[in-house]
Amino acid sequence: MTSLLQQQNIPLFQAMRAVSAALLPVAGEESDRETRILFADALNIKEGALLLNKNEPLPDAAKEKILSMVERRLTGEPLQYILGEWEFMGLPFKVDSRALIPRQDTETLAEAAIALLKKKTGRRVLDMCCGTGCIGISLAVLAGAEVTLADISADALALARENAAWNGINAAFVETDLFSAIKGEYDLIVSNPPYISAKDMETLQKEVRFEPPLALYGGEDGLDLYRRIAADYKAYLAPGGAILLEVGAGEAGDVKALLGEGAYSVKDLCGIDRVVIKNEE
Repeated sequence: MTSLLQQQNIPLFQAMRAVSAALLPVAGEESDRETRILFADALNIKEGALLLNKNEPLPDAAKEKILSMVERRLTGEPLQYILGEWEFMGLPFKVDSRALIPRQDTETLAEAAIALLKKKTGRRVLDMCCGTGCIGISLAVLAGAEVTLADISADALALARENAAWNGINAAFVETDLFSAIKGEYDLIVSNPPYISAKDMETLQKEVRFEPPLALYGGEDGLDLYRRIAADYKAYLAPGGAILLEVGAGEAGDVKALLGEGAYSVKDLCGIDRVVIKNEE
């Protein structure tokens, strides 16, 4: 592949075909899609423009960048970290190894939170275990929420600050171990806490192992943080407020039990119970 891409005047479609074949071992059926994303980024064009320019020679200026990105991807490094940014709820977010990569599953939580905010007069939102800040920032941009972004990781909070500025919103930031440094009450508490069990940590996909363990490991059964959140959250929830928690596959029943009567779950696009919600009177 390297020698092929370094050929003079290699057509774009031929270079993309070679890269897609090279990515097949790590990207599988997503190799074509990842190739389009990488080439569009390297050429600074929209993906749709790749087809229009498929017979044009690959510019020399893009070759080294593409080769570097492919080499990183072949180590198993996630595509999102290589690009340095990713979209969530239609908004741009900087992503790197300081925090968990925003995923489509989590959009289920953001959408449910937006729906609840439309029914409330209060707009105060606490995004606990915020990571990149994608949930809270999305609620600020799309629903006018007044957000506090909280995380135990100073590095994650620094990234969340960058993303808040990038998306043009003001937010409060708290470095805290769950509720230990939180003050005041909130109309919504949202969280995507670490929920991977000890057993599942041993069999993580290669790409996931590039993400910070602090954002992944949820204790022996994956439920440690949910137990702590369930024990403390009511003191920080305003009257009529609600808590929304993203959960791993198969965890919704246990988390509903922890939150108590009235807790219910919302399914993601794959039909998995992905978010547990509890409204408080």
